[in-house]
Amino acid sequence: MATPSSTFTEMVSTTLRNSASEVADNVSKHNAFLNRLKKKGKIRSLDGGYEIQIPLEYAENGTYQRYGGYDTLNTNASDVVTSAKYDWAQVALHVVSSGRELRQNAGRSAMISLVKTKKANALKTAANNFSVDLYSDGSLSNQIGGLSNIIQTNGQGTVGGINSTTWTFWRNKFKEATGTNTAATPTAANAAAFKADMGSMWLPLNRGADKPDLILFSHDFYTLYETGEQQLQRYMDADMAQSGFVGLKYKTADVMFDDNTNFTTTAEKGYFLNTDYLYIDQHREAQWTQDDEKRPINQDAVVIPYYWMGNLVCSNRSLQGVIFDAA
Repeated sequence: MATPSSTFTEMVSTTLRNSASEVADNVSKHNAFLNRLKKKGKIRSLDGGYEIQIPLEYAENGTYQRYGGYDTLNTNASDVVTSAKYDWAQVALHVVSSGRELRQNAGRSAMISLVKTKKANALKTAANNFSVDLYSDGSLSNQIGGLSNIIQTNGQGTVGGINSTTWTFWRNKFKEATGTNTAATPTAANAAAFKADMGSMWLPLNRGADKPDLILFSHDFYTLYETGEQQLQRYMDADMAQSGFVGLKYKTADVMFDDNTNFTTTAEKGYFLNTDYLYIDQHREAQWTQDDEKRPINQDAVVIPYYWMGNLVCSNRSLQGVIFDAA
């Protein structure tokens, strides 16, 4: 059965010609965490491999030695490097139109409107769902391991194939907020207690020049922090504000909230992130990349696929932290 699919395909291909960058840009505009990684050049392109392998320095060089005169020097080999290994996760997104839609919108102006609507929907879908994945614990089938997987509320877990129960260098920092359900009651006293908790979290995450640069709060925690800062509010740098994100500062870190199904008002969780050690690694051939048009043999439709393949990875969990309210 004849359909004007060639016109539809041509227009979709033209309007989404730079689909990889366009989808990625749209996703980063909806997610403060991903936007920070993008601005710091932490989205990397890989050319393959069975897994995503991240080298880790897990110990100091054991040959450091104070000596005098003819003392025997320590020339033993030092085992200081290992690797975290993350699985490839895949995402598919399809721009689809039935033969009925295509014939009803056969005129050029109508087809332009159809393609524009389909494109906007695809971009919105990618932004919303990938934002959910970035905060996930990776428990859904084929899902990336998000922040809730990398930064756990007991500091432990097996991440990147390394069991942090055994290897303590691979544990993230964690702290339960003082009190019970204090975020739901943003009084001055609760805000003061929460700020003290933030200070207790901040110090262990400092290592020389290394320190958190981004703090992501669920709504309740953000409101609680803002309550205590009403007289001394400092807003984040202009660059992030120009990107569309509104937030505050805590010491040298930007403080923001996010909103998706994994990180809503009732989550009562806050991530202290050192994004120098967090990356989005993606395959160079699947970065929201457009594939050729598909025509199902048993449907009157045109399908144009877009593929992404990669994962959120971490090279130092010990410099990441989380505050949470377990109540």
